Amino acid sequence: MQDRSKLETGFGRINLGVALSSILALSGVLAAPAEARHSRHHHHASQRHAMGAHFSHRRHHEHGVDGTLQSRIAEIVVDANSGRILYARNENELRHPASITKVMTLYMLFEQIERGRLRLDSELRVSAHAAAQAPTKLGLRPGQTISVDDAIKAVVTRSANDIAVAIAETIGGDEDSFVDMMTRKAHSLGMSRTHFANASGLPNDAQVTTASDLAVLGRAIQDRFPRYYRYFSTHAFYYAGATILNHNHLMDRIEGMDGIKTGYTRASGFNLLTSVKRNGHFIVAVVLGGSSASSRDKIMADLIEDQIDNGETVRTAALISENNVRTADADEAQQDLPHRPEPSMDLPAKAPAAPKTAIPSQFLDPVRVASISPEIPLEKARPAYVAGALKPPAEGGAGAKPALAKQASLNGSTAGFTRSFGAAESGATNAAAQRTTPSAKAHDAEKPAASKIDPPQSAKVKLADAGRPAAARNGWMIQIGATDNAAKATELLVRAKSEGRKALNGAQPFTEKVEKGSGTLYRARFAGLEADSAELACKTLKRSGFACFATRN
Repeated sequence: MQDRSKLETGFGRINLGVALSSILALSGVLAAPAEARHSRHHHHASQRHAMGAHFSHRRHHEHGVDGTLQSRIAEIVVDANSGRILYARNENELRHPASITKVMTLYMLFEQIERGRLRLDSELRVSAHAAAQAPTKLGLRPGQTISVDDAIKAVVTRSANDIAVAIAETIGGDEDSFVDMMTRKAHSLGMSRTHFANASGLPNDAQVTTASDLAVLGRAIQDRFPRYYRYFSTHAFYYAGATILNHNHLMDRIEGMDGIKTGYTRASGFNLLTSVKRNGHFIVAVVLGGSSASSRDKIMADLIEDQIDNGETVRTAALISENNVRTADADEAQQDLPHRPEPSMDLPAKAPAAPKTAIPSQFLDPVRVASISPEIPLEKARPAYVAGALKPPAEGGAGAKPALAKQASLNGSTAGFTRSFGAAESGATNAAAQRTTPSAKAHDAEKPAASKIDPPQSAKVKLADAGRPAAARNGWMIQIGATDNAAKATELLVRAKSEGRKALNGAQPFTEKVEKGSGTLYRARFAGLEADSAELACKTLKRSGFACFATRN
């Protein structure tokens, strides 16, 4: 009897082992095709991003043996009132953000709305590429449109991948350009370990972030866009006769939670970024890599209840801003709309009560937007092509020589003087030269010089002696940026002339002063072009890392 018991126990163990082996073998069979499809689909996209290799190297040390990111839970709780970290674990380890990516997608959209580039009643066109995105999605067909207001709600509630891509294509012209903009924006906010590869969060090995970086994003989007952040509190979205509920179920259970986003892929696990305001306390918390939605929610709920009373009740932390640099096109391209008959520098941030047809269809046509992209990314290897920091708005920011102010006329344009400048290597003056940049070569190209510059005879740029030269009164012109300082605008023209070479033959460089609110911007432009030559010039300059859009006079 005892032998029979031992025999049965042995068979039980064998059967259990066989069962476990079968399950593991079946998982491998099921996983392999999906991973192969993922690898084929994203191979070319990953190689397009200059930083992909950098993150690939880092992932080599942070991946598990199966090639996935480490499976340990990453979590962080930040007191948004003081900026102090209340709790953190594995907060700096690389993770896949999944659909939390869409928080940055909406950050970019809110920026467009605030600057007047889009309105809540503007229509976004869905391309074939957007419509082809994997679920979850709203299911619009190619050629259909959706209002910006509905698009935001669809992204917040359903986490619609097709709509996220439609947003990306409207703003960036194509998704690849847009995600480069996203990565640059992330780095400007201090999210140094984040790299985006798509606008939706669908699986891509190159799409990585950390819990710490996402906490920064969760705070920044509230500081920057308090008016539009409220969309993340949407519990239900009613569209085409259907009710779409928010995936963040904790909003119904946690007192004071006002958003913001869930995320899941097989590689990422179950992710959640939240914000809670209660009794004067304000925390932002992140959990990445949960094994299920319910376990992730429990971890998050426990973190919130354990930590919220440990934070301050008075705001002492500075607002999170884009502290390092702003790209040249971020200042101006969204404010000066070349495709409108009469571009206005005072476009309302608040959506007016106007019919949706108030915006011409070409305004949001993804095919046409590519040539006038409001925020074309700068080439990653050339961080020197920037217009300067957000502050101060007055001309001649910190570090500018007093003599530089004399270079501009009373109206701030290049009127009143004519001067030749050499190429970037000649050491043309740039007030931003004293700012820290990651490239020593960029520093060498931006060393301050005397107010009088004696350039070599090659690659000269002669500025127009009028704010808008005769060549700008007809035909086409291109704009490569708008800065807070006339000298910076001139430096952009110098660099562009050097890089553009044949594409800018016959083009007339000039700067133009415009008032925007309480600040002043200086447009850097080339006039005297035809439609084809303007398009060619922009393509050439973009390949060299410049922002550029063409506009008809």
